[in-house]
Amino acid sequence: ETEWTTWFNVDHPGGQGDYEQLDAIRFYYSNRVCASPIALEARTTTWVPASSTGERVHVDPARGFWCVNSEQPPGRNCSNYTVRFLCPRGTLGSLVQEAWGPWSEWSQCSAPCGQMAVQVRSRNCNSHSRHWEQHCAGPAVKGRMCKGPACQECALDCAMGKPNAECSACHCEDHLVLGSVRSAGGLPAPGAALLWAGNTQKLLAVTDHNGHFRLPGICPNGNTTLVVRLQRHLPLTFVVPYSAERTSVLHLKLERQESLYMQSHPEDKVRRVGQMSAFCCNVAGMPGPNQYQWFHNDTLLEKAELQYDSTLVLKNLRLDQAGDYYCRASNEAGAIKSKSAKLTVTGHDEPSCNAKPETYLVRLPHDCFQNKSQPLYYNVGKCPSGACMGRLDNWLRCKDLVAYCCGSVKTEMRQISCQGYQLPIMVVTQCGCQKCIDTKAIVRGRAAAADNEEPLRFGHIFMNGVRVSRTGYTGTFSIQVPLDIERLVLTFVDKMQKFVNTTKILPYNKKGGSVYHEIKMFRKKEPMTLQSSETNTIQLGEVEGEDPIAELQILPNEFYRENGEVFIGNVSTSITFLDPRDVSTASAAQSDLNFVSGEGDILPLRTYGMFSVDFRDSEAGEPLNVGKVQVLLDLAQVKIKEHINAMKLWSLNPNTGLWEQEGEFYEKKIRRRKREERTFLIGNMQIRERRLFNIDVPESRMCYIKVRTFRSDRFMPSEQVEGVVVTLINMEPSPGFSSNPRAWGRFDSVITGPDGACVPAFCDDQRVDAYSAFVTASLGGEELEAVASTKTTPKATGVPQALLSKFNYRRTDHDDSRLKKTAFSVNVAKPNSNRTEERNGPIYALENLKECEEAPFSSAHFRFYRVEGDHYDYNTVPFTEDDPMSWTEHYLSWWPKPMEYRACYLKVKINGPHEINVRSQNMGGTHPQTVGKLYGIRDSRSIRDMKKPNVSAVCLEFKCSGMLYDQDRADRTLVKVLPQGSCKRDSVGSLLQEYLINHLPLAVNNDTSEFTMLSPLDPLGHNYGIYTVTDQDPRTAKEIALGRCFDGTSDGASRVMKTSEGVAVTFTCAHRKVTHQSTFQILQNFTRQFLMSPVRDGRSNRRRRIGLGAGRTLRTQDSWNSAPTPRSVG
Repeated sequence: ETEWTTWFNVDHPGGQGDYEQLDAIRFYYSNRVCASPIALEARTTTWVPASSTGERVHVDPARGFWCVNSEQPPGRNCSNYTVRFLCPRGTLGSLVQEAWGPWSEWSQCSAPCGQMAVQVRSRNCNSHSRHWEQHCAGPAVKGRMCKGPACQECALDCAMGKPNAECSACHCEDHLVLGSVRSAGGLPAPGAALLWAGNTQKLLAVTDHNGHFRLPGICPNGNTTLVVRLQRHLPLTFVVPYSAERTSVLHLKLERQESLYMQSHPEDKVRRVGQMSAFCCNVAGMPGPNQYQWFHNDTLLEKAELQYDSTLVLKNLRLDQAGDYYCRASNEAGAIKSKSAKLTVTGHDEPSCNAKPETYLVRLPHDCFQNKSQPLYYNVGKCPSGACMGRLDNWLRCKDLVAYCCGSVKTEMRQISCQGYQLPIMVVTQCGCQKCIDTKAIVRGRAAAADNEEPLRFGHIFMNGVRVSRTGYTGTFSIQVPLDIERLVLTFVDKMQKFVNTTKILPYNKKGGSVYHEIKMFRKKEPMTLQSSETNTIQLGEVEGEDPIAELQILPNEFYRENGEVFIGNVSTSITFLDPRDVSTASAAQSDLNFVSGEGDILPLRTYGMFSVDFRDSEAGEPLNVGKVQVLLDLAQVKIKEHINAMKLWSLNPNTGLWEQEGEFYEKKIRRRKREERTFLIGNMQIRERRLFNIDVPESRMCYIKVRTFRSDRFMPSEQVEGVVVTLINMEPSPGFSSNPRAWGRFDSVITGPDGACVPAFCDDQRVDAYSAFVTASLGGEELEAVASTKTTPKATGVPQALLSKFNYRRTDHDDSRLKKTAFSVNVAKPNSNRTEERNGPIYALENLKECEEAPFSSAHFRFYRVEGDHYDYNTVPFTEDDPMSWTEHYLSWWPKPMEYRACYLKVKINGPHEINVRSQNMGGTHPQTVGKLYGIRDSRSIRDMKKPNVSAVCLEFKCSGMLYDQDRADRTLVKVLPQGSCKRDSVGSLLQEYLINHLPLAVNNDTSEFTMLSPLDPLGHNYGIYTVTDQDPRTAKEIALGRCFDGTSDGASRVMKTSEGVAVTFTCAHRKVTHQSTFQILQNFTRQFLMSPVRDGRSNRRRRIGLGAGRTLRTQDSWNSAPTPRSVG
């Protein structure tokens, strides 16, 4: 006779698996197991027999029971098992009944009707001895079989077979369903669960390691509905088709589960008390969301009270309902949060705009001196471009049909006294609510190889899986951003297969305008040939002299065609690895290293390397998938110990640009070579439709760095530049700090707004030098300069001296003046809230993003500035080119139509020994509202020909002719070209002269020291010496037109001035006396006298650094309708 022992559970399935070994059980319970067990039974802690779990397990009565995680299907780990042993009766040791307490009552029988289950009862040991098990031998828990209640008569009508015991389905004893399940990409799907469809979804079977299943008793009546479930795949519901055969064979293929993604976010709203407002969020995903939650200032709103779903409706608004609103959508697979929308609620009679304009200073010509405090600046006023309360229609909308913004509603024209003339200038005197200016956001740039700048020629550009554009021959591209896009995700695909497909998150200016991006692409590695029937190992590492970071191991016969067929033969393999130990690779990294947490927040990752894979049939070129790939990460490469357990495998979703988890890592020691044992983190993955993978850890130690960008090194608040791309590369800790070797960890790019940008960066609150950041800024492809780190002052850098020393601020040329000046590095120390000097920037804690974004100009910040050339722009109606919202409806606006900016340039050749400053004076010519009135002034200095002595040329901007803002009547601008100095007009291009003669009226040109014309209405080309470009962004239009003018062609571009190509007007200028100063030197004297700061010391002799405000001294003459006319100097 035999008897069962009690149930044992001495191990839990963490680490490598679940091990219920006999030796360990004997160690803890020596008197409860016989010497030689006859049999062993194992069940999960939820009472499922081990044979029914679908897991691979090992059973041996002499050794025990064990289950290994690495032997399980991808994405699954071992269950928690409990075991008992069958022993000969009387061999379990004597029981000391006196030490045991009484048995409890038998548990309730859980068996359904007509079935069997197990009842259990337990008892407690009353001994308080440390060796209580010697006094309480025998089981603490006993079980017995029990039978469920008698079943009621089943009313299920089965046309085929008979009802099963649960009366839930028909059962056909003589029928067998065989089949296979394929995962996304056609790979076998081991561990897939097959269940009855419906509410109960009872488990029927689990697929084996080949993805095969066997279902006896299923009726092929055409009505039997089953469901297949597999981790990270969509559930598949299918019907077993009608069949008269004894066996049915089915082949099922699953689709990949698509994570939730926020397609459209709630919009900001401005409302009055008592009105209504609606907020909406549109969420995509497969499956879609099954729950929505709305939050007000981070507090969950009651769904029962507000009855919301994807739309939140607020009725009869109160003042206390103002604030930030966002939604959270979720399903069984995860969640996603929207960005916050701001609701502003004002009183019934309260104005939604401040009527008083803000201070806004514009630069004046050098001879318009005002006062000692602001010698060359004048306050023209500016209205903040925030949203305001306008007219609403009668419909409740997610987005208001018409957007209203605060803008200028009242202006006046003033006259500024300059040296010998009056300068007209328009000043904003009152702000109010008006319709917002329609703007368009553009991203443009160039895609090229990261190694040698080879352009991506005619590459395809995809957004949300749809091709939206392509690159040109030189790799350039331009894309208009859809209005409802919050996160612009573009994928660049090379049809020629030279470059790795590259997905980028491109920040853009939501206020409109153009932002330029350089897209760096990795060149595909040369393919190597693998044998599909062999174990193949591929090392991942690109730094010479360093061990590989990781390696890929592909087991034999794991390559599959896209139809699921096993591939046998030669495999052409190209694997491109981005090694973060090589800092130069940061700009070519894909996406922005973010993932969505279980709560729906977008959080940062830190990379240990990205790899792109391409497997193809060597003969046919057909792409191949891989069923099982092991990634072995060398533990010696992970210096931060807390990263070991957090390390995960990720794949990039090319539609969302977010990384999604592919697998976990486990630790294992592997013997390599003789006597060498190394520890690896091993992760399992499959290679299907996604081809870009990442070895990453989530990182929570984040801060924000405040950066502002300026038009010049005067660093005035009104000269901040919007639309600048600020890029920060997070550098891993320095040598000597117990962290990763010197490498980059992640990168981020942010677009500057009116108050600069807050750029995320890793930071540490324990050690100042734990993390450092490398920061750059660019505008339209032009790199901005950082403030010098030698002889720094808070006035120049924007940061108090004590903090500068703490952060170890260094511009790139700090130790070598020959290096570029376009970046700086700082230590990123998390600010201490207990220290007053660290509360106001330039580094802010993660939770203080709002304080960073709204920080006043006086708070600490880092700075970049544009290096000014020898040119100056003045508009009678002020307009900021990087802020389309600053456009004003006025007849004297330089750009008469927003979002249709037309730039015109005239090429002037100068024969003479010196570079000459040339001015274009632009006045109304033929329109009754503008005739004789000044549009603006442009000053530029000629550029010397590098090959020809005594020759220079200048590309001079002038106001294009055409329709004014009311689009009623065209104006031919009266343009005067006025070179400084003793100059004489030699010639005018023959085609231009002929055009002006044939298109009357003809401007008077009696003064040979200047050139006057009524600018052409037609967009003439290089043969006329005139260059015209129209674009949706003013800076882009000017840049393209200027490049053509330099080149002297109508379709080319050059950064080198070609002085004899495409010239409109030629002047000869005499030699000037050395004692006379140029107007730019005069401006320097003004700047040095009234705007002196240490950052400008030693630079005044550098011509390229002279301010934009450089004008010319003016020739004395009678008034010319309040517009200045230059006079000769020297």
